[in-house]
Amino acid sequence: MPRKRRLPTRDELRVWREFLETGEVLRALLATRLQADTGLSPSDYAVLLALSEAEGNRARSSDLATLVGWERSRLSHHLGRMERRTLIRREECASDSRGAEIVLAPAGRKAFHAATVPHLTAVRELFVDALTPDQLAAAGEVAAALRSHLDR
Repeated sequence: MPRKRRLPTRDELRVWREFLETGEVLRALLATRLQADTGLSPSDYAVLLALSEAEGNRARSSDLATLVGWERSRLSHHLGRMERRTLIRREECASDSRGAEIVLAPAGRKAFHAATVPHLTAVRELFVDALTPDQLAAAGEVAAALRSHLDR
């Protein structure tokens, strides 16, 4: 016997909308602050962060796409813009002539380091400071539960 689909209740939908709308407002405020304070977009920052954490500050483009959670075509277009601004450079992959490695360039390293404190300050002011320690812990639990559910 097929299981009957249960739709969200009015209260569940209210929580869902509040969650979505608040997340969008938070992301927009963080993006505006990041751009105004550093000249970097959130996409720039995501790529620079991934490269700064990668071994040797370099990653194959396919691996970088996975790290930032983007489609390869989106990453390729964005990397082109970052390369023109000398934040990154592309090099032939030593182990695979078909692939390219994306390397954090000196200007990218400098931009990332200059952006870190202003960005983390904005995260503190807009997110962390809005919550009590218990609420912050609960938000972490909610995020982990959602991620676990979605990864299945």
